[in-house]
Amino acid sequence: MYALETWSGAGFDRERKTSGTSFHTSGIYIFLITFTSIYYLSNAPLLLGHYDLGWHLAAGDLIRQRGSIPFQDPWAFTLGDREWYNLSWLWDLIASIVVQYAGFSGLTLVTVGCGAVIVAYLASACLSSGASALAACIAVFATCLLYPTFATPPNIYLAASPNTATMVFSVIFYVHCLKKTRRFLLPAMMMLWANLHGGFVLGFFIIGLFGGVALLRRNWMEFRIYGLTGAACLAAVLVNPLGLHIYDGVTATLGHFVQGKITEWQPYSRNMTLPGCIPGIIYILVFLALELRYAGSSSVPLETRLLTWLFLVLGFHQFRYMAFFFLFSTVAFARHVDRLLPGKLNIGELQKSFWTAGIVGLCVLPLTFMHVRPALGLSDDLLSEQDAQYLQANLSQARLLNHWNVGGPLIFRTHGTVPIFIDGRAATAYPDSLLRDYFKLVKWDIDENAWDMVIEKYKIDAVLWPKVHDVLRHFLVDERGWKEQYVGSHESLYVKP
Repeated sequence: MYALETWSGAGFDRERKTSGTSFHTSGIYIFLITFTSIYYLSNAPLLLGHYDLGWHLAAGDLIRQRGSIPFQDPWAFTLGDREWYNLSWLWDLIASIVVQYAGFSGLTLVTVGCGAVIVAYLASACLSSGASALAACIAVFATCLLYPTFATPPNIYLAASPNTATMVFSVIFYVHCLKKTRRFLLPAMMMLWANLHGGFVLGFFIIGLFGGVALLRRNWMEFRIYGLTGAACLAAVLVNPLGLHIYDGVTATLGHFVQGKITEWQPYSRNMTLPGCIPGIIYILVFLALELRYAGSSSVPLETRLLTWLFLVLGFHQFRYMAFFFLFSTVAFARHVDRLLPGKLNIGELQKSFWTAGIVGLCVLPLTFMHVRPALGLSDDLLSEQDAQYLQANLSQARLLNHWNVGGPLIFRTHGTVPIFIDGRAATAYPDSLLRDYFKLVKWDIDENAWDMVIEKYKIDAVLWPKVHDVLRHFLVDERGWKEQYVGSHESLYVKP
């Protein structure tokens, strides 16, 4: 009986769990989901602004066209015999289908829906932990406004990109482990996660941490459950087109030298932009103050504290992990805020307020979508359709050295008719030697020897580079006799004489 209760979720107070899902507390879910969705829709152009969205959509189109998953890249002329580890093939396929039948509006709604799932799970975790409705609302609302980091585009963690799948599943795994409910479903979820994004390894970390705490407490039943769940998840990962090579794709990203060149893998201090970073900093300071003030409290689960503090430290080291800090800190923040709220709150009036605000939000939500819908589409900021048409008409046979950021949009708009040099797939598609050669070029001050070497080594005919790079213009045009043949929305095209 104890084992059955442990597996199915007796870890939290059943009375609180029931009240957290009753009609009277459902108003908080409606309120939180509608107003965070309005916020996400208001930032809809940013949701579609990920630099890699172009190649993900093109990859989905390619899979549907071939009826199989390609293991060799068809778009770049620099790959050699390098195998392409497309860890997000399922997300690419789904996104391609959505865009074909529902356009970029549909892709935006799917992304906002993922955000709504995160909101619902975090609210459930806070209420089940014993936090009041108001404290849960404050904590979840603050977290869900901050973790997408809309102030630091394109490094956004609720966007039309496979990374959003990792955000969703990490929260699902965390909440089910925390509440000790439906953990038998995690292997099936892992099977899906492993085909959507390489961040699935985070699921093993979450399970391992909860299992480690169970071992520390000598709770052998819980430890056995987490061990069996982890083993089943390991087996589930193998249900993918790459087989064991899926881990080669993961290691080609994690710990690779190219991480130091990509802004989302750089320290938090490198990504802080004023005034956008101020709300996040305030949240971190308030959280730290509350954690230190109530350090001896047992109301916050140990697993939550360990995950939160670990990802706070990791977030300062590499910016992308700060989003996970916000997510994992929600339960602890709600419990701390509960201590600061007045003890005598009219719960009935509070629930009515949530329901009223939620209904208003439901009315505003479609109006917000209608307002932003005309602006939904792949951004022209890096490469417009007109730019792509010019390149197709004039450079279909050329060896083009393009900037990293424009690689994805170029793949999407030309589908390989203009072979590219590089794009955001990095070490999952390109050899290390090429990546090292490329990163010698991405400096404001020109390394003439590096540029001459790359142009000669790869027999470059044309260069597509941000037009604001005047130093490169001077080098290529004035010193090497190249011609600035075309100036687009963001890029300049230089052609070899």
